[in-house]
Amino acid sequence: MSEKPRTPAAPLVVYNGSCPICAREIAAYRRSAGRHAVELGFLDASRPDADLAGLGLDADSAARRLHLVADGRLLAGVEAFAALWDRLPGWRLLARLVRLPGVRKLADLVYEGMLAPLLYRWHRWRLQRAGPHCR
Repeated sequence: MSEKPRTPAAPLVVYNGSCPICAREIAAYRRSAGRHAVELGFLDASRPDADLAGLGLDADSAARRLHLVADGRLLAGVEAFAALWDRLPGWRLLARLVRLPGVRKLADLVYEGMLAPLLYRWHRWRLQRAGPHCR
């Protein structure tokens, strides 16, 4: 699936498309955005032609967690998820929920402390198995 063009003001989701779990989740966000005519751009950070430097990212940092560029800001992790969910009907309640103080701390702990590092290690393992020709 090709990357969707976006206007400069449209938010840009930066994700690791080589991660099967990440790619599947992004596909759900794409469908939701398409159904509701929400303008979002998507940038697969695992593609060799991904312009990450222009966003202040490199391939390794982009692979570590979800990023969202919106309103001139680069958001990462739970903050990026919440900002993305805010834009998608059907996901907004989750955005509000994850921003509640106690829930936010727990979400940060789970995502930053467990899920993101686990997915990143899996990403590094896949790259090592694929050999030197892969990114």
